[in-house]
Amino acid sequence: MPDAKRESRRNFVLLSAFLFLFFFAQAGAMSFLAIWLKGPIGLDGRQAGTVFSANFVAAMLCQPLYGYISDRVGLRRHVPLFIAVMVAFCGVFFTYVYAPLLRTHVVAGAAVGGLYLGLTFVAGSFALESFVDRVGRRYGFEYSRARLWGSLGFASAAVFSGRLYNLDPRINFFLASIAGLLLIPIILAARIAPDHSQGIPSPVLTPRESLSVLRQPAFWRFMVLILGVTNLYLVYDQQFPVYFASMFPTPARGNEMFGYLNSAQIFVEAGMLLIAPFIVMRTGAKYGLLLATGIMIVRIGGSALAIGPLSISACKMLHSLELPILAVSIFRYIAYHFDMRFASMVYLVGVSFGHSLGLALLSPLAGRGYDQFGFPATYLAIATVASVFWIASWFALASTPRTDASGRPLDASMPSGVSASHRTPDVAPFTA
Repeated sequence: MPDAKRESRRNFVLLSAFLFLFFFAQAGAMSFLAIWLKGPIGLDGRQAGTVFSANFVAAMLCQPLYGYISDRVGLRRHVPLFIAVMVAFCGVFFTYVYAPLLRTHVVAGAAVGGLYLGLTFVAGSFALESFVDRVGRRYGFEYSRARLWGSLGFASAAVFSGRLYNLDPRINFFLASIAGLLLIPIILAARIAPDHSQGIPSPVLTPRESLSVLRQPAFWRFMVLILGVTNLYLVYDQQFPVYFASMFPTPARGNEMFGYLNSAQIFVEAGMLLIAPFIVMRTGAKYGLLLATGIMIVRIGGSALAIGPLSISACKMLHSLELPILAVSIFRYIAYHFDMRFASMVYLVGVSFGHSLGLALLSPLAGRGYDQFGFPATYLAIATVASVFWIASWFALASTPRTDASGRPLDASMPSGVSASHRTPDVAPFTA
């Protein structure tokens, strides 16, 4: 048993370091992408929009693929190793492939860049989170306590990436590459034993079997909340920085304060990732989801009623409370209600792809609302529609007992659940 606990601790530390470096690289590569496109690359607004649309479409195509591959390979390290290699090419790609293509052939550059960024930093981040959650359930540690190091990695890069960008944007891209090179030995050093449920190899999943999750009523009951509330929240959050900056005497001052507040929010979010498992342990995953999305609706409605910098800043900080509770609740809900073999598909198709599709459909409508009616009126409309779906989610979401990180009910009198994910972990739990 002591050896098993050491294995748990080792994998927890290594995967925490992996997430720290990955999100550090993501911040360096993506935080100033819009400014880089309009500045050194010289694109206009329409061309920059084409580039972002390509990233968006590529991510949608990659998410189901990652979901199927992740479920097929299980705990093997193929997906994180592939993403690590892709991150390592960041500096070379941006400097010698992406920038020249965008300057000469915008459409070709957008297509190639969308494929790289979608695979690496957009869909890739969801795939890594799903992998870490799966390993955490196998070795008895909380996903959220590893994920908080990802938040710290992003915040650490955000502290100085702006200054480095002013010196030379390529510095951030090559720092991301260095982080990618470090990711490779870290993931190779992890000792993650393969799945051996019941002592026999799991059958290889076919694409048809993976997509069978879409025929399960439980999946669509879950999607009432994801498509109806969290999607609307993401639509609201897209242009929130613009409205936030308008609350200050000058846009420049507003942008500066948003940067400071965003860093503070990320650090508070990291602390909340430590606390969130205890909250969800008491509420159960269903009510954790409802609590987190309820805070989202309060933030949307509060933003509509905000009257100055202090109130709009308070609304921004609510994000650091709801996001950790939502992340923990989603993974625990999936762990309890779905077969472990389909966990990645449920997350990457249901949550990640569902968000991408919802943003594609709803963002133009929200943009028109901002132009015609203003931010406060549009925010109130979004909050009202989200509230309707939130109420519907009370009835749609399946009853969920209080469970641990592995999806096992804490109340011994409760049934052991309906999925294979409820088996006792093969190693002793490690409390981070």
